[in-house]
Amino acid sequence: MTDAMPVPERRGEPSAPASDRVRLRRKPMRGRYDREAVDAIVDASAVGVISFVQNGQPFGIPVNVWREGDRLYWHGSAGGRMLREADGKPICVTVYHLDGLVLARAATNHSVNFRSAMVLGTARLVTDPREVERALEGLIEALYPGRWAQLRPMTEPERKAAGVMYVDLAESSAKVRNEAPHDDPGDEAWPAWAGLIPVRTVRGEPEPDAFVQPGTPLPEVRVP
Repeated sequence: MTDAMPVPERRGEPSAPASDRVRLRRKPMRGRYDREAVDAIVDASAVGVISFVQNGQPFGIPVNVWREGDRLYWHGSAGGRMLREADGKPICVTVYHLDGLVLARAATNHSVNFRSAMVLGTARLVTDPREVERALEGLIEALYPGRWAQLRPMTEPERKAAGVMYVDLAESSAKVRNEAPHDDPGDEAWPAWAGLIPVRTVRGEPEPDAFVQPGTPLPEVRVP
């Protein structure tokens, strides 16, 4: 899960979308439908937004997400509204990376460079407590490789309190913009700065709590 993982370059003919629902209509040249591109964007993120409808009211909730094979997982409280309401119902999951600010010489030509992925499908609740634990191990290992084996084992109450859901990645698409500014003809001479300002997520210095023993090694961290 790092922004150092670029989306693979498209080779040959573009793949077709899994459904018309995920087909890009505006700026279709930015669309990608191959799983390699979708997986790269999902794997580079620790956060996604789960969108669902409850009693006619739409909600979008940011959560930790991680991928294992053809499934995109997320977690929450076993008693939370999202897990109760989304199970067995259609949802939309989005993941987004802001890669740069694009400044042109006219306000309407400003943009951003980004990578995004959208997944449509049916949310499924993991009901087996042992499968919940296995899935949460996937989350920890996705962020901190090798850390699960160092942790105190989960207790039965913790397994029951943790809620894990997933959606199949079969119906998904990616959208990528990685372009320079586009000025209107004649705007090049306007005396305003134009160009790209890269944006990156940067990890800060670790801040151990008061109980870390001297000499305890830092965990490996996969996020930037």
